[in-house]
Amino acid sequence: MTTNDALLKTPLYNLHLELGAKMVPFAGYQMPVQYPLGVKNEHLHTRAKAGLFDVSHMGQVQLFGDQAAQALERLVPVDIIELPVGKQRYALFTNDQGGILDDLMVSNMGDFLFLVVNAACKEQDIAHLQQHLPADVKIKVLTDRALLALQGPEAANVLARLAPSVNDMVFMDSQALNIKGIDCFISRSGYTGEDGFEISVPADQTETLARLLLAEPEVEAIGLGARDSLRLEAGLCLYGHDLDITKTPLESSLIWAISKSRRPEGSRAGGFIGEAKVLEQITEKNWQTKRVGLLPQGKAPIREGTVLINSEGKEIGKVTSGGFGPSFGGPIAMGYVETAYSTLDTEIFAQVRGKSLPVKVAKTPFVEQRYYRG
Repeated sequence: MTTNDALLKTPLYNLHLELGAKMVPFAGYQMPVQYPLGVKNEHLHTRAKAGLFDVSHMGQVQLFGDQAAQALERLVPVDIIELPVGKQRYALFTNDQGGILDDLMVSNMGDFLFLVVNAACKEQDIAHLQQHLPADVKIKVLTDRALLALQGPEAANVLARLAPSVNDMVFMDSQALNIKGIDCFISRSGYTGEDGFEISVPADQTETLARLLLAEPEVEAIGLGARDSLRLEAGLCLYGHDLDITKTPLESSLIWAISKSRRPEGSRAGGFIGEAKVLEQITEKNWQTKRVGLLPQGKAPIREGTVLINSEGKEIGKVTSGGFGPSFGGPIAMGYVETAYSTLDTEIFAQVRGKSLPVKVAKTPFVEQRYYRG
């Protein structure tokens, strides 16, 4: 897509322009990268109060049928069968080699499973579901719904003014909820490391809800720029950058996302695409590269694609996300290194414009995650 005319627009496109957003192409959509407040201030506002994000470019899918959970389990190394009604879980689509096709969120809404998939992957994800799910599982792609994220320490106070029952939700709870006459699917989750909510809303009522939320004094509109720096500080992966088909969940430091029941010795061990590779890596602990946090020792940020080397100048890895962390107060990054260099505080070097800049392997998240667990 080379022209703005070829790009899709979310239901909030006109509101973004009204608010003075700078629009950029992203995953086939025209999306706001920042507003007049600026990326740094939008980031800090979300950490301090509440930010409203338009994430309507994400894919939303419903799965219906008595065997939906069992069928979906064959595509993800995650416990879906025992996912309680009203709960959400992080999941991964894997391929035959154990590589990650996409990461997604799965909610058990009682009558159906509700999936939220990444914007850049949604067409292939839907095709993947259609190819592998049996005929008695109905797939409904929700093209008539948008998605908002309200994030920050004041998010619950703000949303409770419109829907008091959200105060009863904790991290990773999901429910259908009516907000001022608008039928929504809500989860207490997000992509910033802060408390907050993701709200699926009918497309034709999205602007109404967005304006209601923006009218609250704690809320500012936040763009993609701050969304990226917030998730990086929180140690959260971006598909296509930190995760892709060449990396398994183990190499991606996502073993926590593989449910214990699906691991070797688990009650439903394996049974998903790519199980041989993934279970072998768990058993043998034999993966060669690992995703790690990276702390540049100077003031210069290191960006995606930067080559990482050891003290002898040998290439040992690459940066997959990097930039400045406004809340952290300095440059931060993540990337993949050979496992021999993945121990915390190991000193390696980033090659930046012909110079070797010292970097230390660091623990993520870089700032404390503040999800509300009750």
